[in-house]
Amino acid sequence: MRIWPGSPYPLGATWDGSGVNFALFCENGTKVELCLFDSADATKESQCIPLAETTDQVWHGYFPDLLPGQLYGYRVHGPFDPANGHRFNPNKVVLDPYAKLLGREVRWDDSLFGYQMGQDDLTFSDVDSAAFAPLAMVVDPAFTWGDDRPLRTPWHRTLIYEAHVKGLTMLHPGVPEPLRGTYAGLASEAVIKHLQELNVTAIELLPIHQNLTDRTLADKGLSNYWGYSTLNFIAPQLSYDASANSLSPINEFKMMVRTLHSAGIEVILDVVYNHTAEGNQCGPTLSWRGIDNAAYYRVAEDARYYMDFTGCGNTLNMQHPKVLQMIMDSLRYYVTEMHVDGFRFDLASTLARELFEVNKLGAFFDIIHQDPILSKVKLIAEPWDVGPGGYQVGNFPPGWTEWNGKYRDCVRKYWKGDGGTVSEFATRLCGSSDLYERSGRRPYASINFVTCHDGFTLQDLVSYNDKHNDANGEENRDGCSNNDSWNCGVEGPTDDPEVRDLRLRQKKNIIATLLLSQGVPMLLGGDELGHSHNGNNNTYCQDNELTWLHWELDEEQQAFLDFVKTVTGIWSEQPVLQRRKFFQGRSIRGDGVQDVTWFNCHGKDMSDEDWGGFVRCLGMRLAGDLIDEQNVRGENIVGDTLLLLMNAFHEPLPFTLPVLSGDHRWELLFDTAASERDMTLRQAGDAYPLRERSMAVLRTTLATPAQPQASPLQVRALRQENQRRGQPLVGQH
Repeated sequence: MRIWPGSPYPLGATWDGSGVNFALFCENGTKVELCLFDSADATKESQCIPLAETTDQVWHGYFPDLLPGQLYGYRVHGPFDPANGHRFNPNKVVLDPYAKLLGREVRWDDSLFGYQMGQDDLTFSDVDSAAFAPLAMVVDPAFTWGDDRPLRTPWHRTLIYEAHVKGLTMLHPGVPEPLRGTYAGLASEAVIKHLQELNVTAIELLPIHQNLTDRTLADKGLSNYWGYSTLNFIAPQLSYDASANSLSPINEFKMMVRTLHSAGIEVILDVVYNHTAEGNQCGPTLSWRGIDNAAYYRVAEDARYYMDFTGCGNTLNMQHPKVLQMIMDSLRYYVTEMHVDGFRFDLASTLARELFEVNKLGAFFDIIHQDPILSKVKLIAEPWDVGPGGYQVGNFPPGWTEWNGKYRDCVRKYWKGDGGTVSEFATRLCGSSDLYERSGRRPYASINFVTCHDGFTLQDLVSYNDKHNDANGEENRDGCSNNDSWNCGVEGPTDDPEVRDLRLRQKKNIIATLLLSQGVPMLLGGDELGHSHNGNNNTYCQDNELTWLHWELDEEQQAFLDFVKTVTGIWSEQPVLQRRKFFQGRSIRGDGVQDVTWFNCHGKDMSDEDWGGFVRCLGMRLAGDLIDEQNVRGENIVGDTLLLLMNAFHEPLPFTLPVLSGDHRWELLFDTAASERDMTLRQAGDAYPLRERSMAVLRTTLATPAQPQASPLQVRALRQENQRRGQPLVGQH
């Protein structure tokens, strides 16, 4: 086997068309050996070759005789001294942190642990792990992208759909059976049609980095379904590759992205750079721990242990430049090589911890803001972790959006009927200016959501008061116990028509609120289908029909899906719902009309008394002719004026419709308590019959339309053309 000195950059295994360059960072080790395996079934490497060259703590070598498809791992020598943070053990074959693809996944065995099983982690294991360790594969990155390019959908025109690659497609009858549960299945015509009918502009995928089901779950017959236990930050998950397809997971992932882009849908990845699958000091030695534990992880004052801001056993060492480089290289790889459009950072507060306290001006954020590639993609923070001071909603720097946990909690409480919420509820509807405006951010800094993968689905939010997580095997101790949910009178499924009607109404109220609020709406995939987890609010380990979306809908579920499509259509067509600036709450251009106005049920402006106490009903008028924004051509953006009537009270409240100008009337767009739309035009001063726990949305229209309105197909064609030109939509007067 010929070996040349090679290069310390790029890190990982790089095929250049003639040979393969290997480069591995290791600061505290004394020797690095490259292990070559002949097949995934091999129990021992066929060759073990020392990398003699080191440059700036990177061990490297170039092999002109190796080709793509080669399986490999490393053995790294150095001190085994856990008390001082070092856990080197050359008996363990470890995975390259820069592996672009796995050629073999972990096969659980005691030999994978660096210490002697049955004893404490200070003991040394001399058992070889080669037969069971994960192996990397050298890949050829060549792929024909054609004319694929970033969509760059503006934040204010973005509607996110959070989904799981497998869960979304596994039971879909329109997806060819060999493609179900795969990247190719997600890009199938049936799935894309569903997303387009929902007016989705971006799909946010739960982690697709290669992850690991820990041994405890595996022994229970469960799995790391969500994917938040990362084994490698570059390689895509092997199990999402279509087995009937000869393409590698890398090419299949690229084809998925290319296909979604051609349908006008961006791809956002949920990424987990805060911890790894190796866990605490008692976890296995699979990759970073055996390569250089003290460099990659944040060790505690007693270096035998790890600082843990995630509750998962360890925390990556963001203070180390090579760890920062690994994360940045991973992000850039997925933008430049895989063409993704953005990232949602799991437990992002952990990434901001320079020393102990959260620091929003941490090195991680500085580097991203200065990066010419990453500064241009969508960046979403989950703005909390489990450490002290970790709840940082509203505190991330400009350029970032955030999962707005305060929006979620307030909307849940308001529609549950809690008193004292109406004032905050109004703030959340307007884009949460209290959180974002002071730092110069815009309403779209708020990713508005009421449900997500973690917690109750929408169906369960209105069906259960308590979590029911027994299937996880943890005696219902896992998962959050404070869900701000309400079962509408019966715990779990019921045939009671009144309870079912109330639940349907509550779901409509919540979805409509979400889509008509300022900010970026995010739907949990499956909520539009009425999907239930049977009260389990922590389905991280359930890879089965509990979490896979069911597409065979009954009449009630189909009606709700149609309602969701109606409301997303309103969102997509109404400029006043896609504002780039916060409301000013005062007269615009001196005409005496405010851009947003609040009314009590008597049709009068809300008073100080109305905003306090236990008021649960209010109206919100959004002036479509006072948006005070311009499109890319400098033209004023004008749309319909909308009126939102919301009643979370347990009794009906007739709502007096507010004053209109000229020959305008109020036209009903939808009522969550009505199965059909009432086409009757209403005048100012009319009492609208607003039912208990319901929401109605109206818009202004001329009593006698001046011209026929465009057909839905014409509206969609105009919308698509404007999107291609990068212009905001111009609505009706």
